[in-house]
Amino acid sequence: MIDRQEFFSAKLQYETDPSDVYAAQKTAAPIVIVDVRSDEAWAQGRIAGAVHMHYSEIAARAPVEIPQDAEVVVYCWSPGCNAGAKGALEFAKLGYSAREMIGGFEYWVREGYPVADHDGVHRRPIDPLTGVPRVRTRA
Repeated sequence: MIDRQEFFSAKLQYETDPSDVYAAQKTAAPIVIVDVRSDEAWAQGRIAGAVHMHYSEIAARAPVEIPQDAEVVVYCWSPGCNAGAKGALEFAKLGYSAREMIGGFEYWVREGYPVADHDGVHRRPIDPLTGVPRVRTRA
């Protein structure tokens, strides 16, 4: 039987969250962020800097497009979507170090992190239920 400490330690090895992913991006950590959603979802908006690879394409595309030693973080729409888990499983089957970003794109947006779409890269307002709004200072 696994104890609580082992359980939560293992969980943190396989999951991450938007704030940790954003912090890793800011430090130029060598991670590859993979959006495993549909083409239509990708077009509506995505994490700035993410790679688009639907989870059903990972087995064929990842070995050609993503270095085997890359730390991969996958995401889907929201906590109500399991495509992120499907994507992480596909990467794991190929031997990648893969983690799922809990909360998905929904929480990335709600926390106010950079979003890319056809208009470029921008930030949407922070949802006060998920984060503290950034304070603007006068220059």
